[in-house]
Amino acid sequence: MNRALTAATSNTGYRQLTRLEAAAIVLTAVPIFCAIFAPTLATFDPLAVSDAVSQPPPALKELPGLIWGVLFEKMPAPHWFGSDSSGMDVFSRTLYAARVDLVIAFSANILSFIIGVTLGVVCGFKSNLATESIARIADLVQSFPVFITAMILVALAGRTWGNIIFAMSLLYTPIYLRLTRTEALKVKARGFIEATTAMGNSPLRIVYIHILPNSLGPALIQFSVTIGFAILLTAGLSFVGAGVNPPTPEWGAMIAQGSTQLVLGDWWVSIFPGIAISLTVFGFALAGYALERRFEK
Repeated sequence: MNRALTAATSNTGYRQLTRLEAAAIVLTAVPIFCAIFAPTLATFDPLAVSDAVSQPPPALKELPGLIWGVLFEKMPAPHWFGSDSSGMDVFSRTLYAARVDLVIAFSANILSFIIGVTLGVVCGFKSNLATESIARIADLVQSFPVFITAMILVALAGRTWGNIIFAMSLLYTPIYLRLTRTEALKVKARGFIEATTAMGNSPLRIVYIHILPNSLGPALIQFSVTIGFAILLTAGLSFVGAGVNPPTPEWGAMIAQGSTQLVLGDWWVSIFPGIAISLTVFGFALAGYALERRFEK
């Protein structure tokens, strides 16, 4: 009876974990798919400006008939998500904005992951003045407010993609450094490290074969979560005018542009990119949670 109950409980947990992973895969794959195939999916040029006097709202009420007409009757594609005050198509700009936000977020996180994990393993394996100084500098960087620091760095360096990526990677590196250093210290204290050292293995081999693989778990989980943080930071910088230069399609900049039109009833300019940010960030957070449960099993 107890065995059957245990088996049923474990099977239920496995099904729940599988559903969680499936939801995470879907919510992270959709924006990545949209970013890759934006030129194919977009119905208009994201930078094309219309000279129409009044801008159309989202074509959602007539959606089934419009889809049929576009696919089979060769009708011109409508503005699915409406257009903004300049006449630029919100649907196309939302798709292309996924490219901007995801490229910046992934680039900054990959760079900070590589640097942070490398420094974390070194600081965990070697205890000397240099590694302690690196750890204290990381603590100092983490003590500053992330958004304000990023805004200052981008303002000083210039509003280019490279400068935004550099500023974000500088701010996120200490996170990976601290996580990896903590795990490396735990792994270093385990008996098999002493055994491999006594067998005459070089420090480089010990770090590469034993310390690094056993210290990556928390950093990998954090990578997925930090992708969401990076997207929010990119959007926040653009919202306050410190991000990518307009008229480049970017979710935060689109929300900022549409926020002034909400009182006029033009809600779609801000709502659709806002939904895109929310679902994308939630998807990467869910992926991090699924990874955490997977590592705990």
